[in-house]
Amino acid sequence: MKQEKVLLVFPHPDDEAFGAAGTVSQFTNKGIPVTYACLTLGEMGRNMGNPFFATRESLPTIRKNELIDACREMGIQDLRMLGFHDKTIEFEDPEVVIGAIKEVIDEVQPTLVITFYPEHGVHPDHDATARAAIEAVRRMDSNERPIVWCIAITKERFEVLGKPDIVNDIMNVASQKLRTLKAHRSQTESMLKDVIKIEKFEDIPDDRLKSFFAKESFYTYQFE
Repeated sequence: MKQEKVLLVFPHPDDEAFGAAGTVSQFTNKGIPVTYACLTLGEMGRNMGNPFFATRESLPTIRKNELIDACREMGIQDLRMLGFHDKTIEFEDPEVVIGAIKEVIDEVQPTLVITFYPEHGVHPDHDATARAAIEAVRRMDSNERPIVWCIAITKERFEVLGKPDIVNDIMNVASQKLRTLKAHRSQTESMLKDVIKIEKFEDIPDDRLKSFFAKESFYTYQFE
């Protein structure tokens, strides 16, 4: 039986934090190795902190360091920055993107890949990355393919895809997820301004926000 190994494939720093940080933390806390292939540095992001502390020139370095800090919070020791440019994944030669992801897959030999669900990622980079990740796995021998869990965030996801088949309770690592989100300070200070100053999940006063930290949902991608 192959050793459990997990590979994350996302286009931007913080994609992993919102959608999978709790699940990833549970894996690493059990000693399961996780590799993160992050395609870009999110250098075209519009959030510059609240109040502003980043500039267009400084943002790439800031987001790179935030990504490293977030991985540390999740227990990820193997971070791969693939060097693509933010907001351009959809315009890249698909074979180049597929090839970059497939190279990591061939090296790591994961038993599980986590990415976005194609056409249900909202952002063009999300969908382009998901298409490439799925195609990279599709090209493998069917007996060697890892399981693929996909995150879907479109409004119509339930109508089109049904309910997710993986609903993971992450309450035992909720504070770890909170710390991961806080590591992406330039992005989350404005989006989670009511939460970012809180140190422990238990201290979040809003039940609606607490529910955000209670579970993470995924769709198992069906290739055949």
